[in-house]
Amino acid sequence: MTTVTYLPATITTPVFESGGELCAGRDYLVSVARRTAGGEVEIHDLETDTFHVLEGSATLVVGGTVIGLRTTAPGQHRGTAIEGGESFALHPNDVIVIPAGIPHWFKDVAGVIRYYVVKVIDVQDRGSRPPSDG
Repeated sequence: MTTVTYLPATITTPVFESGGELCAGRDYLVSVARRTAGGEVEIHDLETDTFHVLEGSATLVVGGTVIGLRTTAPGQHRGTAIEGGESFALHPNDVIVIPAGIPHWFKDVAGVIRYYVVKVIDVQDRGSRPPSDG
């Protein structure tokens, strides 16, 4: 039997305000992120990220060559910057899908950006959800 997850506003409202995980399963993770500044480059070997911007704006760079690449956990990599790549100016109600293995980097954030995150995790060769660091 498939289990359905229902989260009433009493649970989701505080998460939408501050950021954090809403729910997760073997092959997905749903969260709300809040940023006030750019961050590190991220690459997830098995996770496709979908971002839906709720408020604020930022420059997201995808693809290109990662500078300072290091592994932070199995299937998770970070870097300090991206050389080249494609820049997207993200604004409220924009949606971007970043396939697994593609570098992505919030280069600049104008004030505060809040965005809804859905991670789809490829678990075909894994027995459980790999750890995610962002």
